[in-house]
Amino acid sequence: MAKKQKYYVVWKGHKTGVFNSWEDCKQQVQGYVGAQYKSFNKKSDAEKAFKKKYSDFKGKNTKKKVLSAKEKAKYGSPILKSLSVDAACSGNPGILEYRGVLTDTKKQVFKQGPFKKGTNNIGEFLALVHGISLLKSKKMFDYPIYSDSKIAISWVKKKQCRTNILFNDENKELLELIKRAEKWLQENSFENPILKWETKAWGEIPADFGRK
Repeated sequence: MAKKQKYYVVWKGHKTGVFNSWEDCKQQVQGYVGAQYKSFNKKSDAEKAFKKKYSDFKGKNTKKKVLSAKEKAKYGSPILKSLSVDAACSGNPGILEYRGVLTDTKKQVFKQGPFKKGTNNIGEFLALVHGISLLKSKKMFDYPIYSDSKIAISWVKKKQCRTNILFNDENKELLELIKRAEKWLQENSFENPILKWETKAWGEIPADFGRK
């Protein structure tokens, strides 16, 4: 039986990037103190991982589990009369965008960016706050809002964007948006439920940018 192809991400090594064989990866990490690398079954997953931090994958199983019909049934179905939000970031930090769409029709209702030197978590947080404030302004109190980011959902609940990113002249616009979002959360209440989009059962969130 032929050996299954694997792809290797090197975050820290003599050279960094995505490599198609263990031998190529080994050359980059052997003898390099503090090397950071990991294998993936799909090249698309490896390329996506390279844009993120090694700490996001360290010690985690990168094999995607396919749910059975019985397992999917446990999650039920998403509420279609809702708003879905998502972010896309090319690099970490990198060029950031975020948007919100109607879950049932995928009609885009807002889109922001591109912003320099952002992260995906910041975008997910800002997208949630933007969506919540929009629903409140339109008195759409019965509309839930979906996000596939547990981190962003927790930040909104804590009313604080807990990013460790460094801000400078290049991304000061993002810092202002974060401050405005935190201020809005501190000064406003809202009724719309914030729900986790279950990607494993339902596929990509409707607001996904399709760049994975």
